[in-house]
Amino acid sequence: MKRPFVVAIIIGFLVAGAIGALHGTQLLARVELPAREFISLHGTFNNVLSERWQYIFLSILSVGVAWMTLTTPRRGRLGWLVLALVIEVIGFAWVCSLYHVFFQPAPSIFAVVLAFVVSERFFAIYSHSRSRVARLLLGDRLSKEQIQRVVAGDIPFETEARTFQTTVVVCDIANKYELAEENNPTVFAETTETFIHRATQHLLEAGAYIQAADGEGVVALFGFPDAEPNHADRAVRMTLGLVEAFRDFRLVNNGETPTKCEVHVGVSSGTMIVAPFKNDDRPGLLTSGEPVELARRFCVANRFYGSRILIGPQTFELASKHIVARPIDFLSGVNSQERHEIYEPLSLATEAKPEHIARRDSFWNGVVLYREKRWAEAYSEFQKARGPDGENDAPLQLYLRRLEVLALHLTDAPEK
Repeated sequence: MKRPFVVAIIIGFLVAGAIGALHGTQLLARVELPAREFISLHGTFNNVLSERWQYIFLSILSVGVAWMTLTTPRRGRLGWLVLALVIEVIGFAWVCSLYHVFFQPAPSIFAVVLAFVVSERFFAIYSHSRSRVARLLLGDRLSKEQIQRVVAGDIPFETEARTFQTTVVVCDIANKYELAEENNPTVFAETTETFIHRATQHLLEAGAYIQAADGEGVVALFGFPDAEPNHADRAVRMTLGLVEAFRDFRLVNNGETPTKCEVHVGVSSGTMIVAPFKNDDRPGLLTSGEPVELARRFCVANRFYGSRILIGPQTFELASKHIVARPIDFLSGVNSQERHEIYEPLSLATEAKPEHIARRDSFWNGVVLYREKRWAEAYSEFQKARGPDGENDAPLQLYLRRLEVLALHLTDAPEK
């Protein structure tokens, strides 16, 4: 709930004012008189607590109960807490009687109960309204757990245009066009549907917001609606797990030959604009920003480099402390003057062994030397980057093929 303390103060003072008015005009006399007579049976009183203190207690109790009701996450225990507070008020009146001071507990008890009832009803109406808005705008784009957090107010969600710092993940079937050529349209549609469902579930479980899920791939946002600072780290961790989940995943096409289904992922971080809008009188959310376009480009670029995941420079900067990644190349941005360096995440930093780090460093040195046109030195570094499965390291093999052509060109060049 937005600004619960302000709401609690408003409810508390309204309740305190109403009970105070009933007390001051003697409209509560029928209830207060029996309480006074009961307390009088157990002692004599030399003093009576002033009306000013009575009103101060009313205000403090009303505001306190309202704030507790509006902010307590475990709502099932609220009734017991209110009952305990009522008993404490009665206990306070009894303690005052021991010192021969009369304190009328009835107004304070009424204030506690009324503040609780009003706050509880207000929260129920607010939650119902918030739940309806959240489900209309977010629908099945968030996991049930995330929806509940939005409804409970744990995740702030405002129905107005805002900007968010997010990380966008775009994933698609790696061999989509080969599948389309090798299978009939029905089989391809079933394969794509299964891929979308599996990828979407993986993203939802990771806490992502699903912007789109169709034949062009799945687009998800991290950092919305929960504007948390570690959205890039969460996104890259998820993509590593997603690729692993699809590594050995095969789709059976109506009893025909099983089809291997791998995934390509592009990840980009930056500013996204989120705003409510109506489409054919149906409310929804408009999400727009450069990270979506860049993430799509990175996803498609995997086909050329043979990688599985490619991330942009801002994502790398935000998540570099937690992952092991290597530079791959530069890609043009939304306009032709922009160039973005892309990186391939290899593993989580906590899971990387020293030999993995060493090969990553050799590959990195090779890329730097290649860009400096120091072909022989670059070739030597790339050779050091070979692992046990080096032949299947597509980006490494791409650079080696490039260098072999360059080396051949230098060998064939006539001496001057």
